[in-house]
Amino acid sequence: MSKCPVMHGSNTTSSQPIWWPQSLNISILHQHDAKSNPIPDVDYRSLVTQLDYHALKQELRSLMTQSQTWWPADWGHYGGLMIRMAWHAAGTYRITDGRGGGGTGDQRFAPLNSWPDNVNLDKARRLLWPIKKKFGNHISWADLMILAGNVAYESMGLSLIGFSLGREDIWHPDMAIDWGPESEWLASQRYEDASQREGLANPLAAVQMGLIYVNPEGVGGVPDPLKTAQDVRLTFARMGMNDEETVALTAGGHTVGKAHGNGSPQTVGANPEGASIHEQGLGWNRSGNQTIGRHTLSSGLEGAWTTHPTRWDNGYFKMLLEHDWELKKSPAGAWQWEPVSIDPSNMPVDVEDSNIRCNPIMTDADMAMKLDPAYREISERFYRDHDYFSRTFAKAWFKLTHRDMGPQTRYIGPEAPTDAFIWQDPVPLGPTDYSIDAIKSQIKATQLSVSDLIATAWDSARTFRRSDKRGGANGARIRLAPQCQWEGNEPDRLNRVLSVLTPIAQANGASVADTIVLGGCVALEQAIVAAGYQVAVPFVPGRGDATPEMTDMGAMAWLEPIADGFRNWFKPTDMNPSPEECWLDRSHLLGLTAPDMVALLGGMRVLGTNYGGAPHGVFTNRVGVLSHDFFVNLLDMSYEWVPTGRLTYAIRHRETGKDTWVATRVDLVCGSNSILRSYAEVYAQDDGELRFIQAFVKAWHTVMMADRFELGGKA
Repeated sequence: MSKCPVMHGSNTTSSQPIWWPQSLNISILHQHDAKSNPIPDVDYRSLVTQLDYHALKQELRSLMTQSQTWWPADWGHYGGLMIRMAWHAAGTYRITDGRGGGGTGDQRFAPLNSWPDNVNLDKARRLLWPIKKKFGNHISWADLMILAGNVAYESMGLSLIGFSLGREDIWHPDMAIDWGPESEWLASQRYEDASQREGLANPLAAVQMGLIYVNPEGVGGVPDPLKTAQDVRLTFARMGMNDEETVALTAGGHTVGKAHGNGSPQTVGANPEGASIHEQGLGWNRSGNQTIGRHTLSSGLEGAWTTHPTRWDNGYFKMLLEHDWELKKSPAGAWQWEPVSIDPSNMPVDVEDSNIRCNPIMTDADMAMKLDPAYREISERFYRDHDYFSRTFAKAWFKLTHRDMGPQTRYIGPEAPTDAFIWQDPVPLGPTDYSIDAIKSQIKATQLSVSDLIATAWDSARTFRRSDKRGGANGARIRLAPQCQWEGNEPDRLNRVLSVLTPIAQANGASVADTIVLGGCVALEQAIVAAGYQVAVPFVPGRGDATPEMTDMGAMAWLEPIADGFRNWFKPTDMNPSPEECWLDRSHLLGLTAPDMVALLGGMRVLGTNYGGAPHGVFTNRVGVLSHDFFVNLLDMSYEWVPTGRLTYAIRHRETGKDTWVATRVDLVCGSNSILRSYAEVYAQDDGELRFIQAFVKAWHTVMMADRFELGGKA
């Protein structure tokens, strides 16, 4: 698992695990369709452009200091609570598979709404409800939660670098996300060897079930800042953050607000999903009268990090670096660090009574910022230069809250910054004033085969991830390192094809990105004509060509496929899930429906696009023709399927006993899974071939266009 970024387990196996635990769970491809959307007629990305943005921000600014009796604000300011809500919404993002993040408003639903690390964030969302109610469908919950964090920082004196609208809400939990194998909160079974902290299983970023990042008390609840530093470094790297960004975010998050642990955990009620019906979705309510204010209990740690927790200043580093610290227990029994000695004037005041002074605290992760040599050097640099710290934090915060939004072309609103960052995978606009017909004619005149052209276009586009809007054919990064070196892209074949297509692009004033996709369209049209049909294959020009300087090499590495069921490529290891789970995962990230997935598979097989020209699943004698032969022969009861290896099978004629073709698990799941078989039957019918071809073309176009955000579309 430490090498496998593919979701698997309960997310990809049967939704009825007691009865059929190994059955492929196709339901993840049905998620977030119109059936669950109460406002299917609303185009949010268009509607949000009509939002009175400045009025909305004024409402949020006013909210920050309008303390409510049912949930009072610490020191009369909700800033710390709103920042934590925004942070924990965005902080679930992981670069491994692009899933998580604040881009969908998923924090409203289980399990996130009831995670131990999200305790009492239900109160933050309820405080926002009057504003959401007022602005209605002009603002999504996803946008509102992140914007509330921005406004909180601004109200405390920090200058940020901008904010983009455009996050669209989902309407039930995103069950495609693998949060970990544990069945109990705060358990940790995600290491093969818990003593080897770098062995955190992919695609996970948190060290325990129900945490955003690390345990604030220390690894396994045992304080050890240097050991915690290892967890912090890895989990933030899984977010795509370097050491400087990590220190900036840790310090910036703890410059304001406080931790809450003033009471016994035994007095806290059930989380929102487990609370009684009369609680109306609010959880963690404490028994007795002392439930709020200074008696609030959230993380279990108790105290603020700085002298002035509602002010953006350099108090965090002053407190951390100028004091010696010792371990103590909070009233809730949690380990926390407190100063050995401190002048009372440097102590933060009580949240309710300014005449009372309280000890500041540090978590084990905070102490890592002081004791880990690399983190210490950065902390001292930030302490010496507060302006530099503020600028670095503002950039890191923007990255944290926008990483899953994709490229800059998706940004909306008056505060959307114009500066481009490498983590956005920038791509220049490509030309459109060239002759498409001329390029098509020149491609047809080459010696490149249908399978060469289809496979190259597919490999270029298949990297797209709808989770964080990264990858895809735009930019033609398949011709650049590291993609041109990936095993799954067959470098020798790829270089041969690119050596032909690149000069054609240059001679006609087109981008290589467009020419690669256009080559796939040419091959597809030829394969359709060979099948005896006339079906138009859409093509939209305008892709640009990225440069090495526009490519984040480290982040790009996470897009490398470990398998591709569509090209029947899989490297079996003990760490990988099954081939069919990898295929399902790839289909989900590409934004395909289940019928799309099946149509693409059958078409790719008969077009001869298997990795290395392997024969598995090529159930046709007309390779290169877009026929429905794959489905016809898969479902033909004249044959039986016989295992010949761990992952391979032979198709054997029942009467003659002759082996005709070979197959993999991905091929056979289209006949064994009852849902997928129902689609295969439609395509295999005597009247189904044209329908199949049309379905293939539609799905192909979906994949080729998935990253064309500059056209105003969405993935």
